[in-house]
Amino acid sequence: MDCPSEEQMIRMKLEPLSQVKHLEFDIPARKLEVFHQDEVLPIQNAISELNLNDQLQGTSEAEMPIAEDETKHKKILWWVLGINFGFFVAEMTTGWISSSMGLIADSLDMLADSIVYALSLFAVGAAISRKKKVAKISGYFQMGLALLGFSEVLRRFFTQSETPLFQWMIIVSLLALTGNLVSLWLINKAKSKEAHMQASAIFTSNDIIVNGGVILAGVLVYFLESTWPDLAIGGIVFAFVMRGAVRILKVAK
Repeated sequence: MDCPSEEQMIRMKLEPLSQVKHLEFDIPARKLEVFHQDEVLPIQNAISELNLNDQLQGTSEAEMPIAEDETKHKKILWWVLGINFGFFVAEMTTGWISSSMGLIADSLDMLADSIVYALSLFAVGAAISRKKKVAKISGYFQMGLALLGFSEVLRRFFTQSETPLFQWMIIVSLLALTGNLVSLWLINKAKSKEAHMQASAIFTSNDIIVNGGVILAGVLVYFLESTWPDLAIGGIVFAFVMRGAVRILKVAK
């Protein structure tokens, strides 16, 4: 389990099982505790169907954990969702204006995060069938955007394209970096052990690395006077977006 989409995959697989009462994820350690009644075999078989290289470490009697303040968590996730979606719009717009595939790719990465956060928020209490339908629509939409991005990167690679405006790349990426740092601060401030909060912290940390990559590409565009650094970072980020789309579609199965 290394991202929110894998957590959603497991939840959608196990929540329909009547014997499952509570799921407790430890994403950094890639561990899951299932509080259940009756036999563990149906649960183990359901998880194995996801092909996540699972391994049963053991079973024991345990009391149900005390739930954390979900209201506070939802409020933080709404803020993080707003920041991600806002920078998706900003980076997509400035990316087309400045002819930067790096900014456009980063905007889609922000959109991918927004989709996962929205799935977590809007799917609370919804039926499994509805969750899967929303996940499938989101996954195909994200995959379509990634394919369009790849095709544009290839088009610009094989044709003479305009050198992107490095100033826009650096300035907008610095603003996005600031937004992600604020998001990470809000998530860490909650000091939550809940899986969706841990996953959000991991996602946001990855976004910070992507922001740094776009800034570096902008600097290289300036010194090399070439589109190659921008196309390279764009292609790499589009690959991450495609990977996220595939994982979301796994959720919908």
